[in-house]
Amino acid sequence: MLLGTWNLENLYRPGGKFGPRDKAAYETKLAALAGVVTELDPTLLGVQEVGEPEALRDLVGMLPGDWHVALSEHRDGRGIRVGFLSRTELRVLHDTNAFPAELAAVQSDDEGGTASKSGRGFLAVETDTAAGPLRVAVAHLKSKLLSYPGDRFNPRDEGERARYGAYALYRRAAEATALRALADMLLAGDGRDHDVAVVGDLNDEVQAATTQILLGPPGSEIGTPGFQVNDRGDARRLWNVAPLIPAEQRFSRVNSGRRELIDHILCSHRLVHRATGAGTGRPGAGSPELPSVGADPQERRGAAGSDHAPVWVRVGD
Repeated sequence: MLLGTWNLENLYRPGGKFGPRDKAAYETKLAALAGVVTELDPTLLGVQEVGEPEALRDLVGMLPGDWHVALSEHRDGRGIRVGFLSRTELRVLHDTNAFPAELAAVQSDDEGGTASKSGRGFLAVETDTAAGPLRVAVAHLKSKLLSYPGDRFNPRDEGERARYGAYALYRRAAEATALRALADMLLAGDGRDHDVAVVGDLNDEVQAATTQILLGPPGSEIGTPGFQVNDRGDARRLWNVAPLIPAEQRFSRVNSGRRELIDHILCSHRLVHRATGAGTGRPGAGSPELPSVGADPQERRGAAGSDHAPVWVRVGD
């Protein structure tokens, strides 16, 4: 099976504040997205930046075959949320935006505002595969692209940039902690017995502290001698499949000309040891061709396709 994740970039119907300005641009975007999903042919695809459920239904209507859809009810201020497309029936296990009870609210602005829940919900589902039940959570953590009071994308000075960068980091770390708590529930005490994955736009790279929070006990990374050696951490550990992606493909977005892998798939012990390969973009197509994005996300309003490449992993039965 192929398990994937893809940020669809502002999937709205035309005419609103965030989506394409006209029907022609909307249909061009849908066609580009549908072409990629068709080539991926995923068993289960986690998606982010679904602005309107109706827009996702429009996309599904352009795909061959039958599909099942699940969407989080927790959306952010722009209305975007996470969800799943699946070839098999989905059972929703959790749809939450709550921080763990032990985690205090974090500062979010210069006025002393705080965030006590994630900006977008975490959705966890279960589906049946040839190897047994598969549990997957999808997330979209706080972005590193900063916004400032008054809907500004440029800071008044470098002090403001630094502070709002810190606030974004506080929130992303808290959200990663909440997502790890959800992963613990899905692992149900032992990832050696359960197929579990966490997928999504984590908005930072493999070695970032926020991404590392999700992995659990350290050690045994793919490509190290410890990967093939069982240890006590295997029951609770998640493995990032990034090392399985060919080096020239190991990016999912281009930020100001710099390639970044910020979309990730993390797998439990039972699942990762059946992984046969991973990649970004269209399978077999080489390195993804992506636009370079800047600090203002509105610059790509109505653009075709997405500014992210899908990330995927193949898993044997």
